[in-house]
Amino acid sequence: MTPRTDTQSPAPHVADSHDLIRVQGARENNLKDVSIEIPKRRLTVFTGVSGSGKSSLVFGTIAAESQRMINETYSTFVQGFMPTLARPEVDLLEGLTTAIIVDQERMGANSRSTVGTATDANAMLRIVFSRLGEPSAGPSFHYSFNTPAGACPRCEGMGSVTDVDLTQLYDDSKSLAEGALTIPGYSMDGWYGRIFSGCGFFDPDKPIRKFTKAELHDLLHKEPTKIKVDGINLTYEGLIPKIQKSMLSKDRDALQPHIRAFVDRAVTFTACPECDGSRLNEAARSSRIKGVNIADACAMQISDLAEWVHGLDEVSVAPLLATLRQTLDSFVEIGLGYLSLDRPSGTLSGGEAQRTKMIRHLGSSLTDVTYVFDEPTTGLHPHDIQRMNDLLLRLRDKGNTVLVVEHKPEAIAIADHVVDLGPGAGTAGGTVCYEGSLEGLRGSGTLTGRHLDDRAAIKETVRTPKGTLEVRGATAHNLRDVDVDIPLGVLCVVTGVAGSGKSSLVHGSIPAGAGVVSIGQGAIRGSRRSNPATYTGLLDPIRKAFAKANGVKPALFSANSEGACPNCNGAGVIYTDLAMMAGVATVCEECDGKRFQASVLDHHLGGRDISEVLAMSVTEAEEFFGAGEARTPAAHAILNRLADVGLGYLSLGQPLTTLSGGERQRLKLATHMAEKGGVYVLDEPTTGLHLADVEQLLGLLDRLVDSGKSVIVIEHHQAVMAHADWIIDLGPGAGHDGGRIVFEGTPADLVAARSTLTGEHLAAYVGT
Repeated sequence: MTPRTDTQSPAPHVADSHDLIRVQGARENNLKDVSIEIPKRRLTVFTGVSGSGKSSLVFGTIAAESQRMINETYSTFVQGFMPTLARPEVDLLEGLTTAIIVDQERMGANSRSTVGTATDANAMLRIVFSRLGEPSAGPSFHYSFNTPAGACPRCEGMGSVTDVDLTQLYDDSKSLAEGALTIPGYSMDGWYGRIFSGCGFFDPDKPIRKFTKAELHDLLHKEPTKIKVDGINLTYEGLIPKIQKSMLSKDRDALQPHIRAFVDRAVTFTACPECDGSRLNEAARSSRIKGVNIADACAMQISDLAEWVHGLDEVSVAPLLATLRQTLDSFVEIGLGYLSLDRPSGTLSGGEAQRTKMIRHLGSSLTDVTYVFDEPTTGLHPHDIQRMNDLLLRLRDKGNTVLVVEHKPEAIAIADHVVDLGPGAGTAGGTVCYEGSLEGLRGSGTLTGRHLDDRAAIKETVRTPKGTLEVRGATAHNLRDVDVDIPLGVLCVVTGVAGSGKSSLVHGSIPAGAGVVSIGQGAIRGSRRSNPATYTGLLDPIRKAFAKANGVKPALFSANSEGACPNCNGAGVIYTDLAMMAGVATVCEECDGKRFQASVLDHHLGGRDISEVLAMSVTEAEEFFGAGEARTPAAHAILNRLADVGLGYLSLGQPLTTLSGGERQRLKLATHMAEKGGVYVLDEPTTGLHLADVEQLLGLLDRLVDSGKSVIVIEHHQAVMAHADWIIDLGPGAGHDGGRIVFEGTPADLVAARSTLTGEHLAAYVGT
């Protein structure tokens, strides 16, 4: 009997109908009741000016809710150990899948974290050495500098030892009682005075230069010893171990500025003489495979290490070698082949950190996951953007939903679906201006659509330098003994593929100090209480103006001081710890999230109270403090600078923790613009800028140069290159294939010569 064939196609399965992520009524931050449908298993790019609400929609709503729902699948006990995630302001979210966020947060600057430890490459390499190394040092943890079994005993696996300059600790012509110690915080009035006077190990009234050897040893090196002073049990410890524990063991950037300055003066870090900076003990160093030890392997450029690992062939570890090869090949493929595994992860740029995190996901066999990227082209030369695009498409083709926040036309070009937010920034944004295909965006008439095919023209005339900054024999990182004259008094752009040596040249070779203001994208140190008004010093003139108008003291107008709401201590929210369940943050009922006590809000300036002023955007505040009874020239000048750098949409009281990398850099730039520095060094200032905002940035750079400053910019954005007076191009490749100057001259000459990758891309961009 012949089997029955069903000519009719089977009825669609209900499970196949869930092919959209639906968002209804999103109101997070500045979003105005946004409702959209995003196709699953496609690549959707979100565009719009900086501050239009892209991040609020993608990160603050979709990804945040996905993560919160996953956390809720754990038991309440486990949730107690997780960060608390509040439910985003949204009416309905449907069709969510697990979200993996690959952002540009810098990786931890812990000195024990390297590219290798952050990507599991080190873990695999250690197992390979424990199996194949001759003589074996033991199990894999004997090859780790982060465990006592593998660390060099002299430097405890840090790779460097500290040398303390004693002249920076004390003035030896004085006695302790006369205040010989010059270490910050070590005054003789408090506990330290009591301990040093009562310990009995030396005479506090004798000048230090007259101390015996034993007394000096006790002052500097004595191990912790119990002592009794005035009937109180205390511990005495020598100055050097005490400084090591209280200052040197902390991340340098986390120290207060005056302590950081002291550490920089008093302490020199030198490679550990015992392990030669490799961090490993003798057993781990002497174990080799084909003459290479694990420290040599980690110091190799990853592209070379990948080749070396491909040459290893051992059946017992074949699956592990295959995975290790795949990981190392991914580094090369993603354009990070110039790094080495021993590179400290804290030294990676935002773009490099994001691409390093991507490596973990490229080899993953997960599908139907939502990957969320924040400007993956940051830090990429036009030549490298194509590779990044291929990787994003590969993730999509595995059956994943890829959501990308992006500004660069080359990256928007690969979108299956585009969502354009705007029309403006801050309160003028937060609505969907367009959703659909890329072609539709071009004809849509939105700000993004109009600017999508913008091309900056090369300047007709360039400025003449007023002098030069000579760099001679620069060898930082991969620089090959570089000699270059950086012109002053003009806009000079330093470019080249990722890893070609741009940052090494600019940050490593331009002498800091001497009027050089260097502005990067690193995190701004600040708590939830810090905001643009506190960071820029804007709050001081505002508080004084309020105080003067109302005849009260300025401290009342600070939510971190006397004016704070007593119920929430000026935080605006109350954190409730629910013991083993997840804690919750609720808006303070007393001040309604305004952070001030009620009586403070009775004082007005120009008809507004302090909380209303902090809720203003920079643009509104600029108008408010510019004229009328609220006129405050000092505040107006700072607000002018904030508007100048394109931050007009930021509200004065927005927590700094919510700013993007590009916004942080522009905030720093606005703060530094009032300084007397003559040379400004900027690191990719176009990060996070919409095509329409790049013009404003170019105008700002021009104004800086015209006011007599020298501006040096590390940049990949072709509009900035075209606008430069002078270009220094590094290359020809990355890592040890880079580090040389391949071109220096005007943009017009670079385009005419087309002798470098940058020249070819710039020529194509300006359409010559």
